[in-house]
Amino acid sequence: MQSKYRFNRLEFAGSLGDLGTLLPLALGLILINGLSPNGVFLSVGLFFIFSGMYFGVTVPVQPMKVIGAYSIATAMAASQITASGYLIGLVLLIIGVTGAMTVIGKYIPKSVVRGVQLSTGSLLMVQGIKFMLGTSKLQIVRQAVEPYLSIDSIGPIPIGIIIGVVGGMLTLLLIENKKLPAGLFIVFGGLAIGLIFGIREGSDNLKLGIHLPKFLPFGWPTKADFTFALLALVLPQIPMTLGNAVMAYADLSKDYFGESSKKITYKASCISMALANFLSSTIGGMPLCHGAGGLAAHYRFGARTAGSNLMIGIIFVALAVFLGSDSLSVVYLLPLSVLGILLLFAGSQLALSIMDLENRKDFFVVLVMLGITLATNLAAGFIVGIGVAWVLKVEKLNV
Repeated sequence: MQSKYRFNRLEFAGSLGDLGTLLPLALGLILINGLSPNGVFLSVGLFFIFSGMYFGVTVPVQPMKVIGAYSIATAMAASQITASGYLIGLVLLIIGVTGAMTVIGKYIPKSVVRGVQLSTGSLLMVQGIKFMLGTSKLQIVRQAVEPYLSIDSIGPIPIGIIIGVVGGMLTLLLIENKKLPAGLFIVFGGLAIGLIFGIREGSDNLKLGIHLPKFLPFGWPTKADFTFALLALVLPQIPMTLGNAVMAYADLSKDYFGESSKKITYKASCISMALANFLSSTIGGMPLCHGAGGLAAHYRFGARTAGSNLMIGIIFVALAVFLGSDSLSVVYLLPLSVLGILLLFAGSQLALSIMDLENRKDFFVVLVMLGITLATNLAAGFIVGIGVAWVLKVEKLNV
């Protein structure tokens, strides 16, 4: 049986593997919606640490994407995001404690789980390419390919494409290298680019100190906040969370870690996320979840034990406690195109999980879910996929 904790270059490289998902949404929610940097980074760090310690294997921590993306797109009030965190936490706690998620999971075909993984992986890859091209929402708002670099292009070629192509080739070269892990090389290479060419936004007043979180920094959400959050954020998020952050995540963890991941059950995953959201909402952070994409990212870049959780968790806790709001000046050093490289490889790793499917009907379900997800959203793809999978159980129907 493998050690519960390992602290080495591979674990550290793997711990950084999902920054491409985590940081862009976190930055958007802080800059556009006014969430507390201290609350966001502290809750992320603590969730990494305690979930890793409890489950005993690498555990991903991600923003809830439906809530995060819609909140950023509509510049939603911080109090409404706080309300959504409490509500989604309550829903997950009820589903987990009552065992309802375990019952639901028994009726979800494997092809639907693989469809969630392919769809999520494809979305991550698309987002990664957008970061390299400079067409993500954050880059469009800032009207720059690399908003925090002083150089935007070399000749006619955007700097993000150059970093993406070179970084992608180096990742392919080093992805199996244990002496110089790809994730470590790409992230530290990105930080070096930021130090050399960065505009150093916010770094002039950078000071170390002790910054403790404020409890309910935006006040207790009003009844109107809870009502709006339930309809606009929580209900659309639930299918995606159950499909990707519970079922697909637990399934992938079993594939990766076998018996070592025995604590990662549907019930435990729901309760873990519920507790994290209660904490995050209380200190001004963002709604949090696990996720198959995050696990694929950590695993692909070398994480194999809970040691990776402790390392990345301590980094986020240190940023929050010692730098507070100034922690953003450190995050700005990492070019978005570097995050794009991480997303591209994490997404491909997750999408390739469909390779264990064997029959045409299962592949049809997976492809239908992918098409619907790309045309609408993952929640719709998940719901339709369940229906299609059950209809195709009729022997007379063929594809």
